[in-house]
Amino acid sequence: MKKPIIFLLVLIINILFISAQKISKTELKDKIAGAWIGQMVGNIYGLPFENKFVDEPASESRFPLGYTKNIDKLQKYNGAFSDDDTDVEYIYLLLMEKYGVEPTYANMREGWMYHIRDRVWLANRAALGLMHLGFTPPFTGDEKLNPHWYQIDPQLINEIWAYTAPGMISYAAGKSDWAARITSDSWAVSPTVLYGAMYSDAFFCKDIRKLITRALRELPADDRYAIAVKEMIALYDKYPKDWVKARQIMAKKYYIDEPAMTKTIWNANLNGLCGILAMLYGEGDFQRTLDLSCAMGFDCDNQAATISGLLGVMYGAKSLPESLTKPIEGWEKPFNDRYINITRFDMPDASIEDMIERTYNKAIELVCAKGGKVKGDMVYVNPKAQFIPPMEFCIGPNPDLEIGQSTDYSFACRTNADFKWELVKGKLPAGVTFQNGKLAGTPTEAGKYPITLQLSANNKNSITKDFELLVKTKNIASKADTIYTNIRKLNEEVLDSCWITFGKPMYATNVEVINDGVKDGVGSVFYSLAAKNNLPKIDYFGYGWKEEHNINMLVLDMAVWRNSEDGLLL
Repeated sequence: MKKPIIFLLVLIINILFISAQKISKTELKDKIAGAWIGQMVGNIYGLPFENKFVDEPASESRFPLGYTKNIDKLQKYNGAFSDDDTDVEYIYLLLMEKYGVEPTYANMREGWMYHIRDRVWLANRAALGLMHLGFTPPFTGDEKLNPHWYQIDPQLINEIWAYTAPGMISYAAGKSDWAARITSDSWAVSPTVLYGAMYSDAFFCKDIRKLITRALRELPADDRYAIAVKEMIALYDKYPKDWVKARQIMAKKYYIDEPAMTKTIWNANLNGLCGILAMLYGEGDFQRTLDLSCAMGFDCDNQAATISGLLGVMYGAKSLPESLTKPIEGWEKPFNDRYINITRFDMPDASIEDMIERTYNKAIELVCAKGGKVKGDMVYVNPKAQFIPPMEFCIGPNPDLEIGQSTDYSFACRTNADFKWELVKGKLPAGVTFQNGKLAGTPTEAGKYPITLQLSANNKNSITKDFELLVKTKNIASKADTIYTNIRKLNEEVLDSCWITFGKPMYATNVEVINDGVKDGVGSVFYSLAAKNNLPKIDYFGYGWKEEHNINMLVLDMAVWRNSEDGLLL
């Protein structure tokens, strides 16, 4: 009776691996090398053209654009040098080695706060600031908390999640989405998801159009970026020999006519589409695709890095042009096998070959953990693998609890909402209930309320975390008769002369908004900009009331000052 059972088991296993993708160890490593070296090529090649071509693209008469001034930096460092298109992925490699192939958001926050201290911009910078306030992802990318949530940032720092997941397209897309939410939200994570899916698929597919259309399956049909990508394919079909015309139409819709609140040259949708056009019109040719990535303009070094890494996976490092990987006389290996850290704290310089080997080891580890296997020289991949975020508490703003004001606050976020939530210790404020990770009701008594919450999965694994609820007395900031300040109005003329990094409508023209309770959106920010002056200055803000009040609590709540009266809270 045992033989049929054994035969059935063997048959099931064989069927599983017949459906699996397979790739040799040598080819897998060469394609991972292509990802790293391709990104370095694109990043360093594209940097001199970053933000240079906005109103018009670069002229094709300039192709090949070349490394231009960066050839001097390559000579100076005698190898490749770090930038944000590669250095965050280098950090992520270290985090995978330290915590495993699926680190938690808490692990990621730790790595960010330790290694990233300067040379960080836009959504990345805002996310880092929120981390230092105590927040963890995905709250650090939440569109209500991160004013740059819609910028390009996640596209350029997350490719490693996909080239450690060869052929595991849905897994790579899901993990890319998870990681993108460290800095971003809504449709701004979609380019990262699409490129993640393409990187994973490129281990087995060399057809540009198929890569794009198959990756679109990982996005909802009504997703803003997915719709726009389909428009780019249609533009290519209509103007197959005129990339300039296609770029003009794309830029008109997604830059010139972009809603004012999200109109920047770093917009994720805009730049993500530039990359798609470069891929389509490059038609698989590495040099031409690289030049087009730069010529499309806007924040072009990011597209150059992402697309060059993608083609590096598709063709392997051995197929990359030596004129780009060994541009300095005497170099015998790509970038002289040197990756010099000039951007991140306490990150060692590295041998590129060593980075590739370590990344390859993580890819093998992940493949085996997700239902694949290594047999001899072949690696068998489970293409049906799915990414499930690690169970953890995610920390966002504290509940804003005030006597007499109803609350609807959720401790849960998209990565842990489906787990079981329980209050296991402590007492809730009178008038407040807790269910499925949410607080609801109207507090009736001020005070501090320590509680312990528990997350569990299938009544097996569980974790707990302590929180302290603070119920405040009435906020009287909005009732102030006077706002004391040295600057009452925004100097719009000076603002217009500045390099604004997020939507201008966010700026209020008058200081009166600082106590209106509005924390995000149009007119929510007062910028104490009075005149062009490089000298440091001190601004002050305060409230005054005609009637006397006893003030015993002053709370800074996400840049909104709140005062509380009554003698209960100190």
